[in-house]
Amino acid sequence: MAQIILVDDDANILASVRMALEGEGFGVRSFTDGETALQAMAQTPADIGVFDIKMPRMDGLELLRKLRETSQMPVVFLTSKDDEIDEVFGLKMGADDYITKPFSQRLLIERIRAVLRRTKARAEPKPETAQADTGAILNRGALRLDADRHDCLWRERSVSLTVTEFMILDALARRPGVVKSRDALMDAAYDDQIYVDDRTIDSHIKRLRRKFRAVDKQFDAIETLYGVGYKFKETD
Repeated sequence: MAQIILVDDDANILASVRMALEGEGFGVRSFTDGETALQAMAQTPADIGVFDIKMPRMDGLELLRKLRETSQMPVVFLTSKDDEIDEVFGLKMGADDYITKPFSQRLLIERIRAVLRRTKARAEPKPETAQADTGAILNRGALRLDADRHDCLWRERSVSLTVTEFMILDALARRPGVVKSRDALMDAAYDDQIYVDDRTIDSHIKRLRRKFRAVDKQFDAIETLYGVGYKFKETD
């Protein structure tokens, strides 16, 4: 049973999310501020943290920074819609994923499970040949994706992606030149019981392009076909 540290200063969110996670079999310790949570984690480590960004005393970004001094425990951020800059800082500091409020509890649970799977895979070294046999490593020109380790390289430079962004990019890159509709990308990235609209996929594509252009200003491998969807263009 995975142990989760849940930190949010909103008592209603804290109670409802804790109930949902415990209903799925997770062990949960919940806290209303980052300082108390950090002290608790120092005494008894957990398997994954779910941190709100905006909190009094010690916010989620500061909590993550201090946590990374002693621990590589995976972390999922809870953010509001206006926290885009904080999300970027959080991912650079070592967060593993984020989910935007208001959110589906089912989506949060699936993201937690996905991050735990990735973390477990990273901790289990595998021979290169075995990875190639399972199709875990995908090479498409300048792009290299390692699904087991959740690693993304573009022209040998690392690009930090959330779980959702990784799955969308993987779906596009597996069939370069083939147009993927927004519905197809939703199916690749989200549980079939979760509804997201077209704008959610568009936002993920926008973030993907921005992250790749941060390491390569000429990045143009994700193409838009207006009214149809997106496709991946293999680049040397």
